[in-house]
Amino acid sequence: MVVNILMINGFAGPTAGKFLTVLFGVLMIAFSLGTVPDARAEAPRLLVLGDSLVAGYGLPPGQSFPDRLQLDLAPRGAEVSVINAGVSGDTTAGGLARLDWSLADNPDAVIIVLGGNDMLRGLPPEGTKANLEAMIGRLRGKGVEVLLAGMMAPRNMGADYVETFDSIYPALAAAHDIEFYPFFLDGVALDPALNLDDGLHPNRRGIAEISRRILPVVERLLARLQG
Repeated sequence: MVVNILMINGFAGPTAGKFLTVLFGVLMIAFSLGTVPDARAEAPRLLVLGDSLVAGYGLPPGQSFPDRLQLDLAPRGAEVSVINAGVSGDTTAGGLARLDWSLADNPDAVIIVLGGNDMLRGLPPEGTKANLEAMIGRLRGKGVEVLLAGMMAPRNMGADYVETFDSIYPALAAAHDIEFYPFFLDGVALDPALNLDDGLHPNRRGIAEISRRILPVVERLLARLQG
């Protein structure tokens, strides 16, 4: 149609060719700027900061909690890149110490799964709370959304310790208005069919159950990224 118009108005030969080249270039620029979604735009990054429960202790490569979460999010239409920042044996102090290094991946949101080793080592709950609060504060200060996954102390550690430790997580979540999952091992802890022989770390089935249960809370976390 453009060629016909040019012919009618006396544009032909080299003149018409130059005009069409310029017109095509202008149209391509406008098209790319205004009507085409940026295919290079990266998916949101979700970093899971934790200990052996996140790292995938005792599991084959590709079967850790972050791997399973990535797999479970995909069919639900969630385009997100899940990053495994789990270090076996890590405490809340260790997580805080490596936080800046972990943020080199520029995550948009972070799930914190720490505190279990603090409890198993009998570390003072006050220190655990202070470390978690420092991590949350630093993340929120950078505009990163946070989901705090809680831990629970074994009942045989004494009523005072259990009450103090267990209360850390809901108190911090409420104080900082962040997403909260009360117990990371909910439905999995103490079930031999869902744990490795050590009775502490989830097996493949246990990881799948954790992912299934926490998934709605993770989706709420990702929804916060949409404003």
